[in-house]
Amino acid sequence: MEQELATQFLTEEFARELDRTDELAHFRDRFYVMPGVIYMDGNSLGLLSRDAEEALLNVLNDWKTLGIDGWTRAKSPWFYLAEELGRAEASLVGAQPDEVIVTASTTLNLHNLLAAFYRPQGRRRKILADELNFPSDKYALESHLRLHGLDPEEDLILVRSRDGRTLEEKDIIAELTDEVAVAVLPSVLYRSGQLLNLSLLTYAAHERGVIIGFDLSHSAGVVPHKLHAWDVDFAFWCNYKYLNGGPGAVASLFVHQKHFDRLPGLAGWWGYRKDRQFDLCLQFEPAVGAGAWQAGTPHILSLAPLAGSLKIFQEAGMERLRAKSLALTSYLMYLIDALLSGPPYNYSIGTPREPERRGGHVAVEHEEAVRINAALKRRGVIPDFRPPNIIRLAPVPLYVSFHDVWQVVQHLKEIIETKEYEKFPRERDTVA
Repeated sequence: MEQELATQFLTEEFARELDRTDELAHFRDRFYVMPGVIYMDGNSLGLLSRDAEEALLNVLNDWKTLGIDGWTRAKSPWFYLAEELGRAEASLVGAQPDEVIVTASTTLNLHNLLAAFYRPQGRRRKILADELNFPSDKYALESHLRLHGLDPEEDLILVRSRDGRTLEEKDIIAELTDEVAVAVLPSVLYRSGQLLNLSLLTYAAHERGVIIGFDLSHSAGVVPHKLHAWDVDFAFWCNYKYLNGGPGAVASLFVHQKHFDRLPGLAGWWGYRKDRQFDLCLQFEPAVGAGAWQAGTPHILSLAPLAGSLKIFQEAGMERLRAKSLALTSYLMYLIDALLSGPPYNYSIGTPREPERRGGHVAVEHEEAVRINAALKRRGVIPDFRPPNIIRLAPVPLYVSFHDVWQVVQHLKEIIETKEYEKFPRERDTVA
């Protein structure tokens, strides 16, 4: 009986049954899902929704019909749009409405936050990061050390991974010494998909007098957070992955309420208090809240799609999205374990199995990952490759189905059986 049940779980009909009982399945119709394509790369760039398209067209029409008056007379006045979207995003990350602002880009927001929060004094001058984070964050951290006349080789501490895939929270905590001024860590590791315990790390950092911030680029929109309740000092993230704001979408940042008396590191006129911004005073008066961290005029055409996308998130709810995301990734790992883990397939999973330790994508490892990735794309499956041997598959809960997951596993199986991967070079494309 047990064997029969296990076999049933592997069938196409079981995948279709999961879709029939999925309470979020109808949201797929709100997105432009490409015909004949299984899109598993929403952790790099989310798909366009009809809601986002409509929001952008509305702004274009306002520009066409109102001109400069769109700043105050548009349906969603451009003058307040960044603040409006910040309030809408706050609930997705567990923040107070005025603790989030949509502005600039991910790395520029990190620079701005570091300029405000990194204040080396005496022994406490080091920055703590990790060796598995996205390199852009490390580049920014090194530049701030150099700006303070410090040496990144000595003053940037990188927590080491024990297995090349994941980090141990206790190893991070052990490095939170009285020499560390600021810690900047990812919420989800971009290769393996490991989700760190942000609450634990924040508590440990504050117990040791360390300010701590997180890069939520691989968790915002797929993992619920409680940034305010956890007492996180600051956070930043992009909006073009799970939040489907479009290529190069304006990014977001979070500053905890307790730091509202702190001046932004890179002040600009759009961070001025809104009621007096056009007084054009020479004396800077920051807006109350995260809005103070704005510098230049917001990119309205890049903000607009996010307004439409966030409507979908408000309807779906983060808890339901997280539940489906975990179900999709669990199902994907189950199928790979059952069908593809042994010879001749030899696929393995580099993502933690515990639900509380993983984000929204699965790292599938194989020695021929580059060529398998290319073969998948030829077949109409869109994954991405990360060196040295990882195929990242992101079953985004808003528009990926359980049947999509089942089909992807069949493609992985056939690519090995037919040796189709051998038709492709071992070199990856410029953009992986």
